[in-house]
Amino acid sequence: MKTNLKTYLATAIVSGLLATASMATAQTTTTTTSSTTSAGTISEFSPSVITVRSTTSPTPVSYSYSKTTTYVDQDGNPVSTETVKSGMPVTVFYTQEGDKMVASKVVVQRTTTDGAGATVEKKTTTTTTSGQ
Repeated sequence: MKTNLKTYLATAIVSGLLATASMATAQTTTTTTSSTTSAGTISEFSPSVITVRSTTSPTPVSYSYSKTTTYVDQDGNPVSTETVKSGMPVTVFYTQEGDKMVASKVVVQRTTTDGAGATVEKKTTTTTTSGQ
């Protein structure tokens, strides 16, 4: 009788361990996502899509975006979506979700406009020298 009780107890313990292990295995899911970047000039900014024309692609590329998409300047400071317009140089960080490219972050580059209305990228360099 003691042998049967030990056998039942051992079987119950092993069954419990196997059930716990299979539940832990069933709950473990690995999802791999990668972020890709693309740089270019905005050719269209609509309520659901941002279209960017780059020098590396002959056709513009469209990215969907959502409320979680962040917009920043090149220093990382947040910018309002109202300031994002056609003709602005941007870098788009996006992920591929099925057949859609979804923008997670849009970095807006600084620009100035010359007298003819052409957009010119403005870069500022500061050099410090010390005299002896």
